[in-house]
Amino acid sequence: MGFLAERAVDAVEEMDRPDCDERKLARTYRQFPLINWAVSGWQGVYRRQLRPLLRPDGPNTLLDIGSGGGDIPRAIAKWAARDGIPLEITAIDPDERAHAFALSRPKVENLVFRRALSSEMVAQGRTFDLVTSNHLLHHLDAAQLPALLSDSQQLCRRAAMHNDIRRSPLAYALFSVGTLPFFPGSYIRRDGLTSIRRSYTFSELQQLAPPRWTVSTKRPFHHLLTYRPQSDA
Repeated sequence: MGFLAERAVDAVEEMDRPDCDERKLARTYRQFPLINWAVSGWQGVYRRQLRPLLRPDGPNTLLDIGSGGGDIPRAIAKWAARDGIPLEITAIDPDERAHAFALSRPKVENLVFRRALSSEMVAQGRTFDLVTSNHLLHHLDAAQLPALLSDSQQLCRRAAMHNDIRRSPLAYALFSVGTLPFFPGSYIRRDGLTSIRRSYTFSELQQLAPPRWTVSTKRPFHHLLTYRPQSDA
C-alpha cells in the first residue's frame, strides 16, 4: 500500500504526552495562532458558514470544544466583535496545561475558558447556538469520535462544525518542507506531521459520519464536518 494509505491510529503527538517538555509545550501554544492562520482556514469558515447563522442583534452563543491554547475562539470572538455581532463564547478543554495557558493570555470580551469535556456540558443540560472544534477529530479514538458527535448534536441549536486536517501525501510533504525553517523549540512540525498521519481522508470521514452530518472539503487540505438540526435544515 502507498504512503499514508491508512491512518496511523497508534501514533501519539508529543504534546499529548503527560510528561512532555513544558517549555516546548508553552512555545507550541504560543505558535498556534500563526500555524492556524496559515493552514486551518477559520476566517473563511467564519465568513461563509458561521456568520450567516449569527443573529445580527443577538443573542448568540458558541461552544468551542478542545480549544487548546484558545487562539481559535479568540479569533472568532474578535471577528464577531468587528462585525458588531453579539456572541458569547465558551471554550472548553480537559487538559489542565492547555486551560492554564489559555487563562494566562490577555482576556477577550465575551469569551470564557473552562476546563471541561463536552459530555459534562451535556450532563449539565447546556445548549449553544453553535458548536465548533479545530483539529480535534484526528485525536479521537474509535469510541471517542461518535461520542463527540453525539454530544455536539445535543449541545447545538443551529449547527455544529468540526474543522480538521485531510490526510494526503501532498499535505505531508508541503507541511514537512514548509515548517522546516520555522517553529524552533516547539512541537509544531513534529506533531503536525503526526496529525496528518492520524487524520482522515474524505471517504473515511464520510463513512463515519452519522445521519444528518455532511463532510465538505476545504483548502488547504481540510474537511468541515457539519451537522444541522432538523428544525434548522
